[in-house]
Amino acid sequence: MGRPIPELLTAVLRRVLPLAFAASLAACAGSAPPPLARSPAASAPPAAAVAQAPVARTPDDQSRSTTAAHAMVAAANPMAVQAGLNVLRQGGTAVDAAVAVQAVLGLVEPQSSGLGGGAFMTYYDAQSRAVTAYNGRETAPAGATPDMFLGADGKPLPRGAAMLSGRSAGVPGAIAMLYLAQSQHGKLPWKTLFGDAERLADQGFPAPHRMADAASSRAPQASAPDAVAYFSKPDGTRIKPGDTIRNTAYAATLRKLADQGPKAILQGPIAAQIVAKLHQGPIPGSMTLEDLKSYRPEAGPAVCRPYRVYVVCAPPAPSGGPSLLEALGILAFTDEPAHPNDAQGWYLYSQASRLMYADRDRYMGDPEFVKVPTEGLLDPAYLAARAKLIGPVAGPPPQPGVPKGAPAYASAKALEPGGTTDFAIVDPQGNVVSMTTTVESIFGDGRMVAGFFLNNQLTDFSFLPKDADGRPAANAVAPRKRPRSAMAPAIVLDRQGRFVAALGSPGGPAIIDYNLKTLVGLLDWKLPIQQAIDLPNLIAGGSSYDAEVEKFPPAVIAGLAAKGVKLTRGFAAEGSGVHGVEAIPQGLRGGADPRREGVARGF
Repeated sequence: MGRPIPELLTAVLRRVLPLAFAASLAACAGSAPPPLARSPAASAPPAAAVAQAPVARTPDDQSRSTTAAHAMVAAANPMAVQAGLNVLRQGGTAVDAAVAVQAVLGLVEPQSSGLGGGAFMTYYDAQSRAVTAYNGRETAPAGATPDMFLGADGKPLPRGAAMLSGRSAGVPGAIAMLYLAQSQHGKLPWKTLFGDAERLADQGFPAPHRMADAASSRAPQASAPDAVAYFSKPDGTRIKPGDTIRNTAYAATLRKLADQGPKAILQGPIAAQIVAKLHQGPIPGSMTLEDLKSYRPEAGPAVCRPYRVYVVCAPPAPSGGPSLLEALGILAFTDEPAHPNDAQGWYLYSQASRLMYADRDRYMGDPEFVKVPTEGLLDPAYLAARAKLIGPVAGPPPQPGVPKGAPAYASAKALEPGGTTDFAIVDPQGNVVSMTTTVESIFGDGRMVAGFFLNNQLTDFSFLPKDADGRPAANAVAPRKRPRSAMAPAIVLDRQGRFVAALGSPGGPAIIDYNLKTLVGLLDWKLPIQQAIDLPNLIAGGSSYDAEVEKFPPAVIAGLAAKGVKLTRGFAAEGSGVHGVEAIPQGLRGGADPRREGVARGF
C-alpha cells in the first residue's frame, strides 16, 4: 500500500527547501533518521498514575478539550476515551489503545463503526519518525460484478434498497487491520485489550443520545428487522437516551476475538453467520466463506507532502488522503495565512475544495485495479496551475484537470452517506494513531450478526460502471476491489519530523473538507485545535456551497456573496465529528467536535 516519495521529487525539494524539511519528507517515506530526544512532555507518567481507572460513562466536565503532559485520547464517546486511557495507563502503546477504543465504539456507537466495518489508520513512530498507513478498507467479494447495483431496467437501484441489500456488504477489515498494526507496534498482549468493552456489553451501559436518535430515525436501516429487535424495549418502544443497553452477544464475540484474533469473525461459526445473513433477501449478495478467509489488510508508507513549514501525511488511495493533500497543495500557492477567518480566507478555501473534488470524482479509485495519478495530482507544477484557476470571483463548476499520468476515466460521484467515526491517540512515548473507521451508513446495512452490524461499504462504488460515452469509472465495482473512500486520518509533522498534530473526521465525502477546514484553522490561522474544530463547516464542490450558515459572521457571508459564493444550508452529507491532538510546549492539547458526543482526555 502506497509508495515512497519518488527520488526525483525528493531531489527537487532538497534544492528548493531547507535540508531539514527534505529529511522530514524522507521520514514520511519510511526512512529512519536518529531517534528524537524525549521531551519532558513525553516522559513516563508517575507510578501512581498507572492504576486502572473505571470506564467513565459521562464527560468528566463540560469541556471537550483538555491539556495533558504525557498522553491523550480524543474520540466520539467518553466511554471509549476512558477505555483507551486505561490501556495507556497500563503501559500500552497508542495502537494498543486504538484496539480498546474501537471495541468500545463498536458497542456504544454502532451507527458509525464496528467489528463489521473497515478503517484507515495513519501511525507515527516517535523513535524512527516514520509514518505508516494501514488499510483496513472492505473488499468486494469474488462474485461482485460491475452491474450489481443496476436493476433489471439497467438503471441504478434506489439508494435505500441498495444499502439494505445483501450485495452492499464488503469483507470487514477494521479488526484485521488493527491486529496487523498491533502485532507491529503493540506492547500489551492482544487478549488484554477488550476488557472494558466486554464489561460494558455484559453489564450494560447508558444509551448515548446519538445511538438512541439513530435508532428512532428515518434511516432505512433503523427499520430493518435486526435493528428493530436490538433497539426495542420489552414493551415494543424504541430505546431512549440513558436506557441501559446490554449486548451479551457482542461480549461473547469480543471474547472470541481476544482468543483468536480476526479469525474469530473471518473464519468459523461467525463467518458462516455473516455469509448466511448476506444471502438473505431482498437482493441477496454473493459473499462466501473464502471471501472472508482470504481478506488481508495492507500497510506501507503514508503519502506525505510539504505544506508551508509542515509536512502532512495521510493514507494513499483509495482513501481520501491524496485528495486532502491536493487541496492543501493548491492552497500552498495562495496567501491563505494572511486571511484568518475572513471572507477572502474562506473564499480561497472554497475554491481549492471545488478544484480538488473535481479531480477526485474523476481519478480516485483502488490503485490495485485502476491507475490513480497520485504523483501527477500532487506535482507542484500541477498544483500551481490549479491554483491559478482561482480568480477574484467564483466561476462555473471547475472541470477535472489533466495531471501527468492521467488515464481517460469518467467523472463519477458516489453517494456516500455517513456512518463513520474518528479518533486520535498519543501515548507517553510520543507514538501517534490517527484513525477513521466506518460501517458506511447508519448501522451499515442494518443486518446484525453476533452482536454487531455488517457494513454497506460497497455502495461507495459507482453504481454506473461507465458514462454515456463508454468511459469506465475509476470507482466501478470489481471482484476483490476496495471502494473509493473519503476517509483521510492525518498526521502533521514539523521540519525535523517531530509530531505537530493528528486529526480526522467522519462525514461521507465531506470528510475531506472537514479535515481541510481544521488544518487551515490550525496551521494557517494559528488557532488552537479546539477552535479550529469549532470553525463552521463549508463543503464546496461543483456549484454548491453547503454550509453551517448560522455560524458564519454576517460580514463573511456578505463578502463571500460578493465573490459569487452563496452559502446554503443544504447538507447532503453527514455532519462532522473531528477529533484531534496537537503538541504544545506543556505537552499535548486535545479537541473534540461539539457536533458530537466526544471528548479529549489525557494524563
